[in-house]
Amino acid sequence: MGKKIAILTAGGDCPGLNAAIRGVGKTAIVNHGMEVIGFTAGFSGLINKEYVVLDANKLSGILTLGGTILGTSREKPFKLEKGEVFNYKPGLIKKSYEELELDCVVCIGGNGTMKTAHLLSLEGLNVIGIPKTIDNDVFGTEITFGFDSAVSIATEAIDRLHSTANSHQRAMVIEVMGHNAGWIALYAGVAGGGDIILIPEIKYDIEKVCRKIEDRFTRGKISAIVVVAEGIEKPENISAASYIVSKIQQLTSIEPRETRLGYVQRGGSPSAMDRILATRYGAYATELIAKEQYGLMVAIHGGVLGSVPLEEVGGKLSLVDPNHSLITKARNMGVLFGDE
Repeated sequence: MGKKIAILTAGGDCPGLNAAIRGVGKTAIVNHGMEVIGFTAGFSGLINKEYVVLDANKLSGILTLGGTILGTSREKPFKLEKGEVFNYKPGLIKKSYEELELDCVVCIGGNGTMKTAHLLSLEGLNVIGIPKTIDNDVFGTEITFGFDSAVSIATEAIDRLHSTANSHQRAMVIEVMGHNAGWIALYAGVAGGGDIILIPEIKYDIEKVCRKIEDRFTRGKISAIVVVAEGIEKPENISAASYIVSKIQQLTSIEPRETRLGYVQRGGSPSAMDRILATRYGAYATELIAKEQYGLMVAIHGGVLGSVPLEEVGGKLSLVDPNHSLITKARNMGVLFGDE
């Protein structure tokens, strides 16, 4: 008999999740005769044994859909909740796994999900991880699906702000997602022609930022675009964009405005690139299962699919190298990162 596998999506949603589910499921059914189920609401579904059968009909027509047909949650089964004297959730997960006679669980998620997947493998479960996040900060792979879609959305927003900035002769500050990693700000900032890009990995001097803005106007420019990652250094209880705007008002005579994209970066249909990447990741995950190679995360390096041990991934972040070639090229074109 063919293997019986399960899929779950955990953590924040992002474009491409359904493409990955489809990639796993269709490859499993069509190429390997496997039975496929999907746990609902992330690890909560695995804990409570709540699932749906993923047959060919269920997987049809979902490639282009945003979100996840399985639902997701922030459930962390190995984290003790307030008042708990012991963590019983891993035991419930193992019970669900055994009662459903599963051969493997495919966990699609970001850094936290990969950490949990590794811990589940230590509990004796066969697990495969698939990395997703718009932040592109999962360690062990060059790129995660969801990132390209988010960059496209952020770039379009920057494009639209240029005309408003020029019309009103303002400094426009746009905040994009990225708590610890500045990948979206870097790529969208360069693609959208940002004049200043601030990311968490590069310590910035706000006075240099303001001088750059004033200098643009002094030289006859009629606008300035400042792209900031939400995780840049700032005081507590204020957004990154609000803080930068307040300092521009304080230190210059230029009129600033702020825009925060927020969750719009995570929604909607995935880009063509993300559909392809998620499909490739999903299909490769199934091939690993067919070969009974578990405890791994699907990864890509130099355009070539492969895998890395989950134990090397969890709890680590893929951050922007301050010497990244794109930063160097942007600096050579006059883009300020706030540190020079």
